[in-house]
Amino acid sequence: MIAQLTGLVAQIGPTSAVIEVGGLGVQAVCSPSTVAGLRLGQQATLATSLIVREDSLTLYGFASTDEREFFELLLTATGVGPKLAQAALAVLSPDELRNAIATENLVQLCKVPGVGRKGAQRIVIELKDKINAVGHADPPAPALESSTAWRAQVTQGLQGLGWSARDAESACEEVEYLAREDPQVNVAVLMRAALQSLARK
Repeated sequence: MIAQLTGLVAQIGPTSAVIEVGGLGVQAVCSPSTVAGLRLGQQATLATSLIVREDSLTLYGFASTDEREFFELLLTATGVGPKLAQAALAVLSPDELRNAIATENLVQLCKVPGVGRKGAQRIVIELKDKINAVGHADPPAPALESSTAWRAQVTQGLQGLGWSARDAESACEEVEYLAREDPQVNVAVLMRAALQSLARK
């Protein structure tokens, strides 16, 4: 299993990044908040999880080992695939997911696109006894370099997750006050707030 990648960031997309390792460009599928913490040409380390299917090998990248471990834990729940697990971590942090499962907060879990009440109940039942087996959050991601850069990153990230351009723009309007109140807020916080805003509609 490939558990970690360290190298120069060669490419960045809305939901993926290419890390150059020993002359090879390794692509990792990442959440928008993970992508937002990367910078082209700079050294980066991603915790990774390799998903093997009959017709594909897909590497998923995460900003922290806690996210990676929770991603793999979510995959053990019935009906949860890699895309749904990644969407859950895009909407809620590992600690928020841990708390929602521990307290059986179905409303919180239903904020994840693709998770209905029955799915949320299944996740709680199957994972409640396992959540303390995974680690706790790493230090927060670095703050945004520009007070306006967040909007393009959040819009691209939301569209990468399947939302329309109109929905993405509307969500940015909803969370703009956060960027005004704290110019140093990191894009992961804004992305999470935007996803929660869309989940309420």
